Amino acid sequence: MADEHQQRVILEDYSSNSVPQFFTSIARPKVQAHNTNYPLSLIHLIQGNLLQGLPNEDPYAHLATFIEICNTVKIAGVPDEAIRLNLFSFSFA
Repeated sequence: MADEHQQRVILEDYSSNSVPQFFTSIARPKVQAHNTNYPLSLIHLIQGNLLQGLPNEDPYAHLATFIEICNTVKIAGVPDEAIRLNLFSFSFA
């Protein structure tokens, strides 16, 4: 029982550097590039098409526009899927 209490993770642990990284179910593709920088203008374009979760928004139209914007950039050694995964979080409000 004492072991269970020591294994518990509290909210403060998520902000601590001493806790190991928490895993996600998203599998990121392998990237051959050593330095991946995205133009700030690309991030601004993506943020101009924010999905806010309103009832009148179309998530499929949001995704179509997001993919169209991401397709405007190509980085040597970085697959399109990796670019989309890295930039997707910028498309939400």
